[in-house]
Amino acid sequence: MDDAARLKELGYESRFERRMGLWENFALGFTYLSPVVGIYSVFALGFVAGGPPMIWSIVIAGIGQLLVALVFAEIVAQFPVAGGIYPWARRLIGRRWAWLTGWIYGWALIATVASVSTGAVVFVGSLFGFTPTRTTTVLIAAALMVLCLLINLSGTKTLGRVAMAGFVAELIGALAVGLWLLLFERQHDFSVFFDSLGTEGDGSYLGAFLAASLLGLYLFYGFEACGDVAEEVPDPGRTIPKAMRRTIYVGGAAALLITAALILAQPNFSAIISGENADPVGSVFSDVFGSVGSKIITIVVLISFVSCILSLQAAASRLIYSYARDRMIVASDALSRFSPERHVPPVALTVACLTPAAVVAIAEIVSESALLKVISFASCGIYIAFQMVVLAALIARSRGWNPSGKFTLGRYGFPVNVAALVYGVAGALNLAWPRGGDEVAWYDNWIVVLGCGIVATVGVAYMLLARPYERSDAPYGDATTMRATP
Repeated sequence: MDDAARLKELGYESRFERRMGLWENFALGFTYLSPVVGIYSVFALGFVAGGPPMIWSIVIAGIGQLLVALVFAEIVAQFPVAGGIYPWARRLIGRRWAWLTGWIYGWALIATVASVSTGAVVFVGSLFGFTPTRTTTVLIAAALMVLCLLINLSGTKTLGRVAMAGFVAELIGALAVGLWLLLFERQHDFSVFFDSLGTEGDGSYLGAFLAASLLGLYLFYGFEACGDVAEEVPDPGRTIPKAMRRTIYVGGAAALLITAALILAQPNFSAIISGENADPVGSVFSDVFGSVGSKIITIVVLISFVSCILSLQAAASRLIYSYARDRMIVASDALSRFSPERHVPPVALTVACLTPAAVVAIAEIVSESALLKVISFASCGIYIAFQMVVLAALIARSRGWNPSGKFTLGRYGFPVNVAALVYGVAGALNLAWPRGGDEVAWYDNWIVVLGCGIVATVGVAYMLLARPYERSDAPYGDATTMRATP
């Protein structure tokens, strides 16, 4: 059965172009996961919290998210529909669960776009020799989002090409730089990976490590974006599971390399812990590669940031479009509008650009540590949405669902599903845990919990009052009755 016929059997007629092959689909997920963006954005925060052993959070998060990716791979192989998490939950459980899952995931995606755009501003300032203020941070972050919007509006083919360019930039930024630092600029023995540097204070190191593990938790999502564009990929039931797994494998290896290299190349750990060296990544680049070399590396890093924003924006727009196509949200007619020339949803893309820009502006006004708060909320929201799908898969299995796509785990499906759920719930709790102590205002300490609570409460209220899930007759809750994919 060809892709169009399979999609029609699932209840949809796609208007996208299937122009994204395996490597481009992998590049989309990889640049969204983006080890360069993740590590360079959170390295200092993780190091101050837990010292060099923070590197082990990458291993733990990588294994945990691989379990989640395997569950997702089974689902997307059977339901290769644009929008990813929302339609998967819809087919596994039903309309209301899917609506809330997509709502939480959508806001978490928007917050992730905001956090990546904000993180890029530091490197823009480094490139042009200025220290960003709150105002310049908002303006530059918004400009980067608009740039990505223009690229995304040009179509799937351009998206795939730019994602591949971002992948190449990631390889340079992670592999080339990482190997150079490891081979020629190593200042410490490998034993430092087990030295907490006193970050635990008077308590157990476990608390410090859990705080530092934001590094790994923030890094390992993005593989689901491979499935968000399922209607733009030929033979998606076979291609996307491969791309998802490859994203975890390659992304995890690159992240470990660059993190190890940056830790071992630091000349003074104490300066980072004390806050004297607030930008350990930039200072290493400047010391090792000189002004010209560090500028070149900064440009490569900025390409990685732009490609990451691009991929995030594309994923968010496909979710919004998928929602609107099923008339699950206000202004569905506009949000489901499709460009027949470019084969993209222009209004959904525009919303995926403007809403994160507003989040950046509000965050910079409200909090001095805006980046940390937005990253924590984004990561926690993504984890919650992921686990809503993982739980939906587990419930569907208990009702007799037997994955029947072109990729299945067979008899390992159930234990992998359970392990993925345990990991994901633990990760979400860790991200939401308040750690500011008495030094910060209570609302700042609980901002992640408050943010997730507000998003969920508003979503539930809107769903119950407006009952948007009743507006479409698109299939739902039919996972247990679907026949095997030929």
